[in-house]
This record gives sequence, C-alpha cells and structure tokens, in this order.
Amino acid sequence: MSEKENMHTGELYLPGDKEITEYQTMCLERLYDYNATRPGDCAKREALLKIMFAEIGESCYIEPPFYSNFGGAHCHFGKNIYANFGLTLVDDTHIYVGDNTMFGPHVTIATAAHPLEPTLRLDVYQYNMPVHIGKNCWIAAGCVILPGVNIGDNTVIGAGSVVTKDIPSGVVAFGNPCVVQREIGEHDREFYHKDLRIPDALREKYGLK
Repeated sequence: MSEKENMHTGELYLPGDKEITEYQTMCLERLYDYNATRPGDCAKREALLKIMFAEIGESCYIEPPFYSNFGGAHCHFGKNIYANFGLTLVDDTHIYVGDNTMFGPHVTIATAAHPLEPTLRLDVYQYNMPVHIGKNCWIAAGCVILPGVNIGDNTVIGAGSVVTKDIPSGVVAFGNPCVVQREIGEHDREFYHKDLRIPDALREKYGLK
C-alpha cells in the first residue's frame, strides 16, 4: 500500500511523502480561506466546511481560528456541533463526532503519534489511530484527546483534562489522566450548577421532574 493509504491503517508510514504533502497543502489552502472569513460570513463558512470536511451535518459552527492538519478532510461531524475558538484537529486519520456535541475553547483532538523507539523517529515515522466522540457530549475548555480514544454519548469531559483511555456514556470525567468521577444522574436533573436549581418550567419542559 502507498504511504497515503497507510495513514488510515495504523501502520507506520512517512508523512513527508510527496503524495501526502501535495494533498495536505490543498487541504490547508481551504483552511486558510476559512480562517480568513469575516464574522458576518456565516454562509461562506458553512459552504467551506461542507467542502473541507469528509462529512458534516447541518447547523455546525466552528469559531475561527480553527486549526487542522488536513483541514477537516478526515473529520466526520454530525449535526448541531459547536466548537469555540482554537479547536485543533490533528486529523491525520479519521475523527468522528456525534450530533449536538460542544467543544470549549482550545480543545485538541489528536489521531497522530510517533514510535517511542528513537531511531525510527529520526526519519519521522508516524502512525495514526481514529478518535470517536459520541452524541450530546460537552468537551470543556483546554481538553486534549489522544489517539485511539472513544468517548460515549452524553458524557462531559471537564476542563483541562488529558483523555488517554476510553470514557463511557453518561458520565462526568476529568483529570490528567482523565478518569470517570461519577455518573450523570438525579442531582443533575435538579441542579445545573452547585446549589443553583433548574427552573421548574424547564424541568417540566424537558421531562426532568
């Protein structure tokens, strides 16, 4: 297989391959155009994302500046996804994000890694592992998600976490390394922050009573 094909197999490959770098340059030209848009250019941004991404659903918004090794070309986003300033996608292979997920400022999702053996790194060998993030997650500010990680639906990853292993659905997890702290449950159906209670009208509207 070619070096470009090995980007998606988990095999070691050389990212400086001519075919890869030519393809990457084309992707980065589009990313440059996206980051050069003005705040009112919402329609232009939406149109560019549809060209840049492997898949992207309706009503997705990524606040510039947006950084990505391949400009989103290996990213598969569902619908209603929001990313605040400084999202970094090291998308050397595939990143999958489910509907209604939110990213705080300066989140990094990395798929690329290098062997620990130093002689291999002299020639900049690399390998990539995909990342999967479920539906309706909140990845808070400053999180780093490492290659090969899977995060389940409805999970919250606390600010500044470094996610090195899979995190299940429906939990609050944080730390370095990130670990599950508790399940999302009855307390969260009544309180939205410490002792601040969700108004009764909202609890009734969303079936939280």
